[in-house]
Amino acid sequence: MEARAVVKGFQFCTWIDSEKVKRRPPSGSARFSRRLKEEQSKRHVLVAAAHLPKSNRHRHVAVDYNHWNPASPVESGNFHAHFDESYVLKTKSQEIEPYLKGRCIYLVGMMGSGKTTVGKILAQALNYSFIDSDTFVEHEAGGKTVPEIFKLYGERFFRDKETEALRKLSMMQRHVVSTGGGAVVRPVNWKCMQKGISVWLDVPLEALAQRIADVGTGSRPLLHQGPGDAYSKTFMRLSSIFEERGDAYANANARVSVENIAAKMGYRDVSNLSPTAIALEALRQIECFLEEERGHARVF
Repeated sequence: MEARAVVKGFQFCTWIDSEKVKRRPPSGSARFSRRLKEEQSKRHVLVAAAHLPKSNRHRHVAVDYNHWNPASPVESGNFHAHFDESYVLKTKSQEIEPYLKGRCIYLVGMMGSGKTTVGKILAQALNYSFIDSDTFVEHEAGGKTVPEIFKLYGERFFRDKETEALRKLSMMQRHVVSTGGGAVVRPVNWKCMQKGISVWLDVPLEALAQRIADVGTGSRPLLHQGPGDAYSKTFMRLSSIFEERGDAYANANARVSVENIAAKMGYRDVSNLSPTAIALEALRQIECFLEEERGHARVF
């Protein structure tokens, strides 16, 4: 795939758990980790938040939710632990925000993976601005919607506009950017996103197909289809698209597997996860990348 060519030397965080990506030994910076922990120690964490482990940050693939029940009540009896997700999210964002140095965060992933929803939560937590690259393209195209752009001008025209949008966004700071599902296929788009930090929201295709089938494919130009079982046709089309883009998504600096989060929290269905829990995991994986990035810089 062409996107492979431009990511030579691209930084991968050690947590990436994919058969398509080789593991690398941990190389995080002890100084960076200590500084984060010193800042964290200055803050008081709520009782429910204390269930989250604070050790082994360099070695764990994802947050260990094994002993944290999001449905269990806090001591007050009037609130539930899922409310504390927002508190922990804000605490984590305050820890890593100084080390982002204003760099944008680019969310990549398949259509329907929740990039916009999670992106808005991340932006609020980090005190960043949020922007959807598709919305940016629509504005640049005189207010025409993405389906209208595809219909009137074709996919190539849309991809060109998408690249222009990412180029402009790459010159900005302090933005969380939700990219289009196909943004990863062009090497030039990766060059733009390399100026920030890219995060792949990895959602099982079955869950994506169900989400999209439930709301319809009208706003998804690449999924327009004839009559029949909406779920089956959507799943087959998504499978084909992922086959083309899967390796490109894996080039992201960080990967958030919602399937892994659900398993850790004891959920069989990823739809039971809150967007805040996914955003929290995104921050932890960004932290992992920052630690490795800093360690890499010290070596060279």
